[in-house]
Amino acid sequence: MDNINLSMTKGKTYGVIGTNGSGKTMLLRIIAGLVIPDTGEVIVNNKELHKDISFPSNMGIIIERPGFLGHLSGYDNLMYLAKIQNKIDSDKVRSTIRLLGLDPEMKKPVKTYSLGMKQRLGIAQAIMEDPELIILDEPFNGLDESGVKDVRNILLDLKKDGKTIILTSHNIEDIKLLCDKTYKMQTGKIVKEETIKN
Repeated sequence: MDNINLSMTKGKTYGVIGTNGSGKTMLLRIIAGLVIPDTGEVIVNNKELHKDISFPSNMGIIIERPGFLGHLSGYDNLMYLAKIQNKIDSDKVRSTIRLLGLDPEMKKPVKTYSLGMKQRLGIAQAIMEDPELIILDEPFNGLDESGVKDVRNILLDLKKDGKTIILTSHNIEDIKLLCDKTYKMQTGKIVKEETIKN
């Protein structure tokens, strides 16, 4: 990352675009508190990451490929994660899985899921606890046309609910449809900012 200075407003949706290796995923990792920058600071809700707080509170995230316990079903994986914070019950887990077009009663282990099914489950995991900040790295990866449409509509609904969403995508059409502002990255720098008028 090189001299990046961003200010993001609560309730807006931001898109980060760029080729592979441009720094998109690293930027999301820094915002999410997963990587500590050598210099500079990240402020989330007036708190500095790695000084006042370790991670942004109330955050849902999917960066790169979702990692699940392969021998468990999708529902069992999400219930396992839900029990860590104990914020939601099994009904909420089931309804979120259904929202993403999967069957919570399906007993198939996740290791047998297609790439698109794993991606849907990863997005379900990111949004199931109703986070205020949602960080999604290439959320449309592995999805067929109907999956892209479903996820796009879910993100539009989350946007209407006032969630702050930061996403990367290779698809400019999706970025322009969903985002209020875009940042184009190249070799660790932001080379262009654009406000989208929807």
